[in-house]
Amino acid sequence: MEFFVEEGKRVHEECSTLILPALSIGNVGQLAVDLLVSSTAGAERVGYLDDPYLLPCVGNDAYGPLPCGDLALPLEVYESSSTATTLAQQRSPVAKGMMIKFAENIAEYAASSGKKDVIVLSSLDFQRLHNLDMSRGPQVYYLSNTESDGRDDHCERLGFGRMREYDSEGRCWKYLSSVFEKNSKEELTLPSEDELEDVDYYPSLPFAALFSAFKARGLKVTCLLCYCSEGDNIPDAFLLAEAASKLMGLTPDKFLGEGGKWRIPYSWKSMYGAPPDMSMF
Repeated sequence: MEFFVEEGKRVHEECSTLILPALSIGNVGQLAVDLLVSSTAGAERVGYLDDPYLLPCVGNDAYGPLPCGDLALPLEVYESSSTATTLAQQRSPVAKGMMIKFAENIAEYAASSGKKDVIVLSSLDFQRLHNLDMSRGPQVYYLSNTESDGRDDHCERLGFGRMREYDSEGRCWKYLSSVFEKNSKEELTLPSEDELEDVDYYPSLPFAALFSAFKARGLKVTCLLCYCSEGDNIPDAFLLAEAASKLMGLTPDKFLGEGGKWRIPYSWKSMYGAPPDMSMF
């Protein structure tokens, strides 16, 4: 993975927290990063990452209201020096079977660029949620490497629910650890698709590979997750973006929307097409 700095821009060494999405159902992580980039004071694109395992794509600028000629690329890097935050927006999927390599590369980038904390935003299939508590409203779940069981006291104080399905001794979680930890003496193999069980669902997702890769690099990593289904996942994106801002302790003055609120990305205006013609009802 190679990092290219945009002409006339510079990298801020004080931006020690990296936030990035892990692609999953509903693209909630990407939408949440869109919100953070669009709304965080001082956030500007400083460059982009080029990785051989990321599928190519190109599009119009996602945030500006005017066609200024800027192109959106597969993996862009934004920085906000006022919040000491680096935001990486991934716009295309990883090539099939290459998630381990991609996670290894981006963990190397994070470690070599001086990142200390990493926040991964992603989503989980709602059909996998077995204990639904409607009285609490939408719930954010987390997974942290602070403790061996995934627990983090700060996340608990914020009201996030620990992802209890995490088992560091589970066969797939142990496989991920053995892959990324260079000194591991265990030679484990990943079960074939026919051998996968329900407990293997979570470690098979992109966020799990990223979590294990950052952990192996000695970085503090927290995954923020929500359950959702395919469809209009804008409310879920707000949920994860707000959770990330709480985790970082950002105050309303750090956001560009009116009254310290979120500023909707310009590209969202056409996300689901034009509204229906109400005359037909």
